[in-house]
Parts: sequence; C-alpha cells; structure tokens
Amino acid sequence: MSEYDTDVLVSADWVEDHLDEFQADDPDYRLVEVNSPESPEEGDFPSRYDEGHIPGAIGLQWDDDLSDPDQRDILKKADFEETVGERGISEDSTVVFYGDGHIPNWFALFAYWEFKYYGHDDARVLDGGKDYWVNEDYPLTDEVPGFDAVEYTAKGPFESIRAYKDDVDKAREAGIPMVDVRSPAEFSGETIAPEGLQETAQRGGHIPGASNVPVKTNLRDDGRFKEPDELEELYADSGIDGDESIVTYCRVGERSAIAWFTLHELLDYEDVHNYDGSWTEWGNLIRAPIEKGEGESD
Repeated sequence: MSEYDTDVLVSADWVEDHLDEFQADDPDYRLVEVNSPESPEEGDFPSRYDEGHIPGAIGLQWDDDLSDPDQRDILKKADFEETVGERGISEDSTVVFYGDGHIPNWFALFAYWEFKYYGHDDARVLDGGKDYWVNEDYPLTDEVPGFDAVEYTAKGPFESIRAYKDDVDKAREAGIPMVDVRSPAEFSGETIAPEGLQETAQRGGHIPGASNVPVKTNLRDDGRFKEPDELEELYADSGIDGDESIVTYCRVGERSAIAWFTLHELLDYEDVHNYDGSWTEWGNLIRAPIEKGEGESD
C-alpha cells in the first residue's frame, strides 16, 4: 500500500496481488486503463492499451468514452451509467484507474475525478500509472476482457468537487487560491497548449491571481506521488494549506484532476474544486481577463 493515510492510492504490488479478482467475472474488482490522446512523441509512451495492458484491465479513451463531444463536457449522467455498466462495472465495484502519457496517469486521474463526481464510492489509483508498471516489469497482456454488462446507478452528480466559470469569477473576487498546473511556458503565455493536442484556446496566459504549480512537481522521477510532507510543502510555498477553498485548472481539466487528487484525496484538503473548463474555456472567452508572464494583464 501507499505511505498515505488513505486507500485511494494503491501500489503496483497491491494490484499484482489482486490480478485474479480483476480478471474474474464477478464485478467486485475492476481495473481501468485510460489512454491519453495520441502524442507526436509516441516513443515516450510505454504502450497503448491494445498493444499491452495489465491483465483484466478495461480500456477507455478520455475523448471517445468519457466525454460529450457535442457539448465539450463530461458525460451526462445517463450516458455515464450506460458506459460504465456496459463494461461490467457496478456501483459497488472497487475500481482502480491507471494510464499512460507524458505525465503518468495523465487522463486516468480525470476518469477517477469523473467517477467521484458521479458518486462512485470505492475508486482508487495505481501509483505511478502504466509507466511504473511497465518499467518495473510487471505482467502485461493483449487479451481484452469480455465482462457481462451490469446495471449501474450513479449517486451524483456531486457539484462540490467541480468548478464552473462563475465559480472562478467568485474565486477571483474573493481571493480564493487558484492553482494553474500547466507548464511554466503555458502559464506565462509563451505557448497555449502542449504540442500536438487539439483542444486549445485563442489566447495564452493564465487566470489573474493564479499560482503556477506544474503538475509534474507532484510526482517523483518514477511517476509515483511524492511523500505527503513534500506535497504539503510544495503547495504551502504557493500559499495553499487547505484552510480555504482551492480551485485547480489546466487546459481541459485533466492535469488539474491530478492536482485535485493530490489536494483533496491525498492531503485531505476538504474544499477543492477542479475547473474542467480550464484554459480551453477561459482563454476563448471574450473580455475574460488574463495575465501573462509575471502578471502583465491583457
């Protein structure tokens, strides 16, 4: 298990010890690999789902399976229930997420956040993601499981973990901490989005008043999360200690879901909201204020 006083972060050894349960027809345990979008630097990825995955893992794509492309939103409740139930996941399942990407578990943490938004009780994350699993020579397979569909009834949505544009406006007015987890180049406005990714904005920069805590600083070199005291210090250096509301954001809410997981699930900061509209929404809004570099308004 992990060094944290919580069971939401599980080790590769823990997952390996439960492979029989993950491969069983009984839906008590389900393992989900969430692929990040294709990257121009494919050599950085350990493998795509269909090239090899953890035995028993279900494969999901963030854009095709977990998003509503017409509204540029997460799935509606009924669509979420159908998507999850069709893959043999019940509301009582212990679901463990992992994924690939330039950042380990890049979109897997977004899937975790979406499941919590709809009230799934027992959701967990493989520490280090697919990168760690592959690099440490844990087993892979190309066999795709064929679990029977089940009925899934979502409890949510629980809006307390989500932020919308109006919430960001209120946060700015109230001086509530906002954490921009994008790269320094994106934060400063030098670049608008990571190379090769489709969803982007018309303008570069950041939301006025936001602090820049790049998401990779949450992780060790091997992709696992840093120890709790290191993470507390990391965010305390930006004036964030969990005593007030916090808003996290990035480009489309996927990297900020990692920061949300760190703050809300690992450090147990109570009032943390992921703004999944993020820079794709804010950077495209007419007359929305932005800052560039060290705070030069535009």
